[in-house]
Amino acid sequence: MQENKAINLALSAPKVNGILIRPGETFSFWHLIGPDTARHGYKVGLTISNNKPSTGVGGGHCQFTNLIHWMVLHSDLTIVEHHHHDGFDLFPDYKRQIPFGTGTSIVYNYLDYRFRNDTDNVYQLLVYTDGEYLQGELRASKEQKSTYQICAENEFFSKEDGIVFRNGTVIRKKIEKRSGVCIHEETIRTNHARVMYDTSGLEIRKTAPSSIRE
Repeated sequence: MQENKAINLALSAPKVNGILIRPGETFSFWHLIGPDTARHGYKVGLTISNNKPSTGVGGGHCQFTNLIHWMVLHSDLTIVEHHHHDGFDLFPDYKRQIPFGTGTSIVYNYLDYRFRNDTDNVYQLLVYTDGEYLQGELRASKEQKSTYQICAENEFFSKEDGIVFRNGTVIRKKIEKRSGVCIHEETIRTNHARVMYDTSGLEIRKTAPSSIRE
């Protein structure tokens, strides 16, 4: 599955690499990639189906949009379509580098990932594979006046009616470069995801606060 995912990403990366998103334009992942079918050379890879790991032709593309989404979150661009499958925590953390709940879910011709350029800046996506990793860079014709920080807060596991859930919030902070002052803070995701793996090694609370469940 890992080898096939690498093949799928290597097929798709050139279709996105170098794309310009000018003021007023909207980026659509599937508009650029097209059908990820066997006829187009795609292999069977890992997918998420019915809230559990599965396999399917074109598997691995969620990793592609995960990367794009993470870069867009650090920009002035506006996300207009974003789906996720984080109602379930499918895999235990292993070298996690980004907060839980910042992933994406995509299905060709059904669930897309799209963002719009509402600025006067021109952005460019650079993406490529190096044989082991999918690499990405988001460039802009002019320097942004702000930087962004994405972090997780109040993370914990809870047990409710015998079911273990992962809880927490994902915060996005907009920081003015010149002063270093946070000028805006927003909650972009509130997680309450059912844990689908062995929970014997987790520190678990008996119940979750109502503010997390809502």
